[in-house]
Amino acid sequence: MPERHVVVGTDGSIISTRAQDAAAEEAVRRSVPLEIVYAVPELDVAGPVLATAAARVRARHPGLSVRLAAVDADPAEALARKGRRAALTVVGTRALGGLAALASRSVARRLMERIHCPLLVVGAGHLPYHTGAGDVLLAIETDADAEATVYADEEAARRGTRVRFVHTPLYRLPVPPGPCPPAALRAPGGADLPSGTGLPSDTGLPTGTAAPARDTVRRPDRTAPRLSLDELIAATADAGVVVIAHHRHGNGGVRHDQTAHALLHRSRCPVLVVPSDLGTRRGGGL
Repeated sequence: MPERHVVVGTDGSIISTRAQDAAAEEAVRRSVPLEIVYAVPELDVAGPVLATAAARVRARHPGLSVRLAAVDADPAEALARKGRRAALTVVGTRALGGLAALASRSVARRLMERIHCPLLVVGAGHLPYHTGAGDVLLAIETDADAEATVYADEEAARRGTRVRFVHTPLYRLPVPPGPCPPAALRAPGGADLPSGTGLPSDTGLPTGTAAPARDTVRRPDRTAPRLSLDELIAATADAGVVVIAHHRHGNGGVRHDQTAHALLHRSRCPVLVVPSDLGTRRGGGL
């Protein structure tokens, strides 16, 4: 059974402090310990930074169990290794736009390629995490994004909110015989999934509703609107978090990675990246 804890990277910066605050909130939400990791060549200098980080967390969450770790390693490698048995890994990133976002080799982007559990990326420009509100925005790229769909359901249940589905620019609806795909795919903005439709992806979750069992894998909603990249970024402004799948080893193609990379640095809310093989790695459970 995997160990249940939340891992967060810190370096004493404002961005990492925001990530640390988010990680503490997530650890409390899940009732699991928090591990704060500082990857630095000179381990002697890690003590004061980690002590300050721990004091901040304990002042805000007195009952939360906090562990500290100083590691002489590349930050992305260190967090990926620490996150192997974690429920969630959290990291901060700075906002970038245009070509800078695509060319960036930030810790968040490198970590996304290595992570074994869901990754929460918190930007410096996001609202303080405890004030964040809004739906869980699920950005669907392919019909193979079942793990991200299930995780979005679970995240909505934890937050007491609902899932809002949108398709990324790369989504292509399989063309069945008969009429053209629904006009909703060409709508200019995201829309709440209608309740009571009987669709397998009818996942609006009111406060207190239990998350669906992971053995009940539902397919992503094919009636959700397809957004351009700029429209997708704009839709994140009203969301509490945006969830997107990450396909390993080129599964889904390089172009799919570009959408996730753009969200990492341009999203207006935190980004949850879910490995597409999460169920396999977890033995069918989180």
